[in-house]
Amino acid sequence: MLVKCFGSAVLGIDATTITIEVNITQGVNFYMVGLPDSAVKESQQRIESALKTFGYNMPGRKVVINMAPADVRKEGSSYDLPLAVGILAASEQISPSLLKDYIIAGELSLDGSLQSIKGTLPIAITARSEGYKGIILPLQNAPEAAVVTGIDVIAVTNLQQVTDFLDGVCVIKPYKSDKPLFEKDHINQYDVDFADVKGQENVKRALEVSAAGGHNIILIGPPGAGKTMLAKRIPSILPPMGLEEALETTKIHSVAGKTDKETALITYRPFRAPHHTISDVALVGGGTFPQPGEISLAHNGVLFLDELPEFKRTVLEVMRQPLEDRHITVSRARFSVDYPAGFMLVASMNPCPCGFYNHPEKECVCGPGIVQKYLNKLSGPLLDRIDIHLEVVPVPFEKLSQLKSSETSAAVRERVTKAREIQSIRYANEKGIHCNAQMNARLQKEFCKINESGQQLLKTAMERLGLSARAYDRILKVSRTIADLDNASNIEVQHLAEAIHYRSLDREGWAG
Repeated sequence: MLVKCFGSAVLGIDATTITIEVNITQGVNFYMVGLPDSAVKESQQRIESALKTFGYNMPGRKVVINMAPADVRKEGSSYDLPLAVGILAASEQISPSLLKDYIIAGELSLDGSLQSIKGTLPIAITARSEGYKGIILPLQNAPEAAVVTGIDVIAVTNLQQVTDFLDGVCVIKPYKSDKPLFEKDHINQYDVDFADVKGQENVKRALEVSAAGGHNIILIGPPGAGKTMLAKRIPSILPPMGLEEALETTKIHSVAGKTDKETALITYRPFRAPHHTISDVALVGGGTFPQPGEISLAHNGVLFLDELPEFKRTVLEVMRQPLEDRHITVSRARFSVDYPAGFMLVASMNPCPCGFYNHPEKECVCGPGIVQKYLNKLSGPLLDRIDIHLEVVPVPFEKLSQLKSSETSAAVRERVTKAREIQSIRYANEKGIHCNAQMNARLQKEFCKINESGQQLLKTAMERLGLSARAYDRILKVSRTIADLDNASNIEVQHLAEAIHYRSLDREGWAG
């Protein structure tokens, strides 16, 4: 008997429906075709053990399984459940009547219980768009799938529940989460706060501008100046994510298998801080079976690279294109996948190998040319793509010992959120653009107009600092953000002056 049921394959951050055809005829042996990988081929033993647990039999005849489309590679263990159901229906041990209405996914244990799978959210979105009535999947993945409205989520814990549901023996009500998608009381709860930082008012202002426009920033200063402490507090001043951003972020983390089982939707902005020993593939994504890298896991959030010059040069250079285009294409001989990479880069570094160049009290012991050589570990094109360069100086004892608390993250976040709201209205009709840092050339021409005085100031800065055309664009975008923080409709001279001030590494003679 020939039976068809439906599973799903995740490619990139999108899912493709897989038709599983099971045909049982006279003869012996078990055949599986349609580009299954090792994990899918090994499912035969898991399925056989699970069937016996609940009193079903593996057919003693010729079983041929085709997974269509046959040119798409089938990876992972999420096909265990649809394969088992297909075999039972083809051998007439259960009814096949409901199979056409559901996408089925789940990994089987030897005792027939179900384990969680990756990519639940994109699978549910595809099932809804293709008109399926529902999706049958493990209970652990149900909260994530339930984010998608308009489709029944049938949450099960073992194979017996699935067969009883398909036979009509029991009725399983669609899963409904009792938790709201956005728990407003918890969205902005962080263990760290800007109030913990003594002094550094100019750096906090730069971070506020960076957060308000989604601009990349690099902090340069001696050890102990507070660079890492400040960077780790950036998520606490970022505005809450909207539903569209939350769905994008959750899809990426779902594909990578990094979603919290207790949380249906990721509502906090990601903060990723990989170690400097990371490989280029781990950073941008890839592998034999491509997976999203750190830049994609930081989508709509922050990627923090501490001690930037210690990263391998090849690792840093592969970030150039994603920083500009805000997505990464991983290409292989047979296929290519696209991953979003709209992250905010925050980097920190010492100014020289000893760490004390430009220190107000300690003397730098690096020889002639060493400072420039250390800075040259970062290429000009990479630094060009970082909007804000800022020197961080150590905090004097008088400020460290002050009992007066600094401004809280909540107060800064309120200003940042208002600036982002202005940008949301401005880019309401632009797909994929949420903040000033994402502006393209057309939008920049429209929204970054400056008067004659501003033009003269910018011309002087360009000539004296030797800025590139890309740096010119960065200054205009940062100026637009500063104007938004001031609730100004036009970019004024003072906004441009502050933006130019945030190009420390472009200053002539900075590194000797």
